[in-house]
Amino acid sequence: ALLGKEEEANTIISFFTQHNDQYKKKVEAGEATPKTYSRYELTKLRLTDFLKDEYRVSDLPIRQINKVFIENFYLYIIKNHDCSPNTAMKFIQRFRTVVNFAQGTGLITADPFANYKLKFEYIERGYLDKDEISRICNKDFASKRLEQVRDIFIFSCYTGLSYVDICELTSNDIRLAFDDNLWIIKKRHKTKVTSNIRLLDIPKAILNKYEGKLKNGQLLPVISNQKMNDYLKEIAVLCGIDKNITFHLARHSDFSFLLRYNVLQYISA
Repeated sequence: ALLGKEEEANTIISFFTQHNDQYKKKVEAGEATPKTYSRYELTKLRLTDFLKDEYRVSDLPIRQINKVFIENFYLYIIKNHDCSPNTAMKFIQRFRTVVNFAQGTGLITADPFANYKLKFEYIERGYLDKDEISRICNKDFASKRLEQVRDIFIFSCYTGLSYVDICELTSNDIRLAFDDNLWIIKKRHKTKVTSNIRLLDIPKAILNKYEGKLKNGQLLPVISNQKMNDYLKEIAVLCGIDKNITFHLARHSDFSFLLRYNVLQYISA
């Protein structure tokens, strides 16, 4: 059936478009990240596909969303896009944000998520101990790419910087402080809080290794996070470490734990 003019304006995808257009302006103003914007766009795409595949329509009035609709969308993502329950629930979380946005316009009043509870499965994080980090640090690799990935991973272990923070690291972030030590003084990408991280000998040596050898002012030879994680799996095998090593794990190592408690170096964040 054709939608009336009012219902046509108050549809799921139309509100998603409005929300994402506004979010894009936040990105342009530096108030939000392009990565999060792309996730909202992907959620809109998944929802559009869901409507076409399950309802044979391109859009629906937002008033037709209910608990069953939400649960079916969640199951659709898991089944059709090979997502884990937690990843699928992230899509639902972003969907709820857009519904809240729609409510904020005053054009709808009912909350379809009122009786729906977001549920995330607890996943125990792995971590690397000092012996495992030492094995990675001291391993000689025949592949230059593995050596570079190892260097960046170890740099993260010793500084606590995330992948995106390392990507954004420039020479302007490294300063000689009053104590005559080099410090990384940088606003973190995720929290927007400035961190002060003293450079120890190992991360300092890693920076020196690549100084003046990279393009576009890069301090480290960073590649995509996905490729980095692929190479880290190879590194784990070569170092005899039976763990699923990802770049994120660098910040859950013994060293990174000690950093947060001011044992290895003084750090404020």
